[in-house]
Amino acid sequence: MPALIYSQSVQRRVARVGFDWEKVEDIIDKLAEEVAEIKQACDHNEMTEEFGDLLFTLANVARRLNIDSEMALRSANQRFYRRFSYMEQVCLQRGISLDSLSLDEQNALWEEAKQSSPDK
Repeated sequence: MPALIYSQSVQRRVARVGFDWEKVEDIIDKLAEEVAEIKQACDHNEMTEEFGDLLFTLANVARRLNIDSEMALRSANQRFYRRFSYMEQVCLQRGISLDSLSLDEQNALWEEAKQSSPDK
């Protein structure tokens, strides 16, 4: 079972016995705490653990909002891929190399890709 689906499954199970956040806003607040813990991590192992906690908490938010986290991530991957492919294609058409652009120029091209996409 994919890890995101498993997270939501475990969280549904524990919620059935009442071990759950009262409001989704409380879980979203927990996200900020998890991000802060990643920033404070001292080494790669701790960072990995905190990142896992962040993903677990995100899956819990998705569960509470009735969002399939696996499908949401798959969709985000597809949007990202389409937009980045657009950037590559535009650079090819303009005769420039994407890696020669500054980060600001790449971000401007990313925004152009987002605007040209039907799934903004």
